[in-house]
Amino acid sequence: MPIPPLPVPDVASRGRAVLAEVGTAVVGMETELRTALAAILAGGHVLFEDVPGLGKTLAARSLATALGLDFRRVQCTPDLLPSDITGSSVFDPTTAQFQFRRGPVFAGLLLADEINRTSPKTQSALLEAMAERQVTVDGVTHRLTEPFHVMATSNPVEYEGTYPLPEAQLDRFMVRLAVGYPDRAGECEVLTRRLTRRHEAADVRTIVDASTLLAMQAGVEAVAVDPDVVRYCVDLAAATRTHDAVELGASPRGSQALVLVARALAVLGGRDFVTPEDVKAVAVPALAHRLTLTPQSWATGMVPRDVVARILDAVPGPTTTRGRVDGGPAGTAGTAGTAGRG
Repeated sequence: MPIPPLPVPDVASRGRAVLAEVGTAVVGMETELRTALAAILAGGHVLFEDVPGLGKTLAARSLATALGLDFRRVQCTPDLLPSDITGSSVFDPTTAQFQFRRGPVFAGLLLADEINRTSPKTQSALLEAMAERQVTVDGVTHRLTEPFHVMATSNPVEYEGTYPLPEAQLDRFMVRLAVGYPDRAGECEVLTRRLTRRHEAADVRTIVDASTLLAMQAGVEAVAVDPDVVRYCVDLAAATRTHDAVELGASPRGSQALVLVARALAVLGGRDFVTPEDVKAVAVPALAHRLTLTPQSWATGMVPRDVVARILDAVPGPTTTRGRVDGGPAGTAGTAGTAGRG
């Protein structure tokens, strides 16, 4: 039975409440957490890629708690098996039959911690789950719970004993986020909060439940996008395929991720329309991890986010967008000239 969609103002207010609650435990990740929540509202998966100790695991756990999702965590190691994620069939001597025992993937939010430390075979166990919301074990297909989302963390600076994610796996993540070190004030706030609460764990309240999250996602899906904005997303993705520094550009899945996350970000802002500024705000998280640069570009120290930033400078955006696509007047969403860097 279809979930009735929540109105945009309700989605925005609940989203703000979720972010405010997560902010009581996580310091200095406002933009990243907002983008991560937008990706979840768009039905996608999130990859946090940064050095250890920046609170990536805490952010994932806090989001899961605030969203009322059943949370499971898998610590990825080289000896982790696919069945450790999906589950396996176990022989029951009392019935003389094999019984399927579900793995941690049967959760509302699965955290794959340090995903690049496990083998490609185990990494691939998540592909079917992330793309089709199901797993196949011993020839039997098992549907996952709804909603289902994967958050993964990856360490980009240590390569010994790691297995870099292949392009197909990276492409399954709707966004990739880099947290970065906090500033001096933010790091002081982290230490002060830890001293104040007098214990390690940071408590986060549940703001919504799983059924409400599904209604929020349905509310986002009910928002239409102006054709000019759709064309802008396509132009940005297409530009990655012809850029001199790029060997392999973003696929249509990349342009789709771009428009879906931008739409969810607009709804979190209380708007039922998407502007080019929404697209620019999520362009790097949605596109950069889908690019494969040429060896010459890597040799010069260029990184994919630099390419996306240059493309944002070069590709013109729509001069005006309609606030509503169902017959509303043109220009009510404001104007957007040439798309500069977000």
